[in-house]
Amino acid sequence: MSVDRTPPGNNSGHTPGKPAGRPSAPAPERKPPRAPAQAAPEAAEALPATLRRNAPLVPTDTAASRSLAAVIAILTFLAALCAGAAEMVSASAAQWQGSVAQEVTIQVRPAPGRDVEADLARAENLAKAEPGIAATRVFSKQEAERLLEPWLGSGLDLGDLPVPRLITLTLGTPAPDLKHLRAGLGEALPGVASLDDHVLWLQRLSTMANTFVGAGVGIVALVLVATGLAVAFATRGAMAGNREVVEVLHFVGADDDFIARAFQRRFFGLGLRGGAIGAGLALLAFWLAGLLARAWRSGPAGEEIEALFGAFHIGWRGYASVLAIGIIASLVTGVVSRLTVRRFLA
Repeated sequence: MSVDRTPPGNNSGHTPGKPAGRPSAPAPERKPPRAPAQAAPEAAEALPATLRRNAPLVPTDTAASRSLAAVIAILTFLAALCAGAAEMVSASAAQWQGSVAQEVTIQVRPAPGRDVEADLARAENLAKAEPGIAATRVFSKQEAERLLEPWLGSGLDLGDLPVPRLITLTLGTPAPDLKHLRAGLGEALPGVASLDDHVLWLQRLSTMANTFVGAGVGIVALVLVATGLAVAFATRGAMAGNREVVEVLHFVGADDDFIARAFQRRFFGLGLRGGAIGAGLALLAFWLAGLLARAWRSGPAGEEIEALFGAFHIGWRGYASVLAIGIIASLVTGVVSRLTVRRFLA
């Protein structure tokens, strides 16, 4: 009896029915099953955004970025409103000064024993004789009393009061010698007639307009400072959130300028978007205010508003200042972010 000495599990054994001297073919190797094709994108999505190959250094669309853009838009809108209002007041003041500077006034006061109408005629003749006076206009007694209604009210009987009478003189070119005219009135009508060239009123008007414009410029500067502070805080928050990425970039050889430029480009884009939105809203607000002013012009309130602010037309200088504020806000955002990053890295 023969004994089979082939070890168990040996693949080199022969099968029954085949010659013993011919070895059998080796069994094929088993390969591990291949993962599905969709596993790679899922693994890529599982990686943090900061470790992806095409991910930016600074996140481009986050809640913090949208909030910062909204803050910049609001601050730019407020600064543009201040700049536009200052431009309107400055233009209106210049128009008032130009209108008032073209006229002077002779005031004739009633005196006991004198005929006020004769004094008015004599003062008018002296004014017409002065070279450079283009036209004269004598206010009637009713017109002079009507000028007092804003202070005294309407419906009062002012017939017994010594209400001064006025003569307005329109100046021509060349300008007349007002000193000579004032001296002539003093000689012809002493203690009765006086010449008012509105210099004091013009000085006060100029001071008021310059104060308002200075306050507007100061508010614009404060708003830009607030924009810079908001950008600085946002930049430090972004640097703190990307500290590991910055350390890796330093490890692979990136310098501070490369990192600062990345943050500067991102925050400059945010500032440009916020500044454009804020400036556009400011221009829209001025346009709507102009429409409302024209609609209300027929009423007394509209006349007062138009006399104070004009037709809410800011002119080309106002439009240029609004657009300049939007650009300055974006530049401030980029510069402050770069300086903050450099200081943080230092």
